[in-house]
Amino acid sequence: MNKLELISTLKDKANLTKAEAAEVVKIFFDSLTDAFLEGERVEIRGLCSFHIKEYKSYTGRNPKTGEKVTIPPKKLPFFKCGKELKERVDF
Repeated sequence: MNKLELISTLKDKANLTKAEAAEVVKIFFDSLTDAFLEGERVEIRGLCSFHIKEYKSYTGRNPKTGEKVTIPPKKLPFFKCGKELKERVDF
């Protein structure tokens, strides 16, 4: 399912216009992004949780040349599946 399919499903199930459904999805993703920027953990009970994982700098290799390259530190969102979702998927 992609973003447009999510909007379409929300529109049909909640009896909203396409614009209203798109706004709800936009608000959800914007709120999620804002929480990440503030360093907060986001938990949706029964579904999943998200948090930002910090990775330290390390030395890697360029696969084409074999040359050593320093990889800078980075922060990436990390998804963890909730227990209820795991049970529903692994029926």
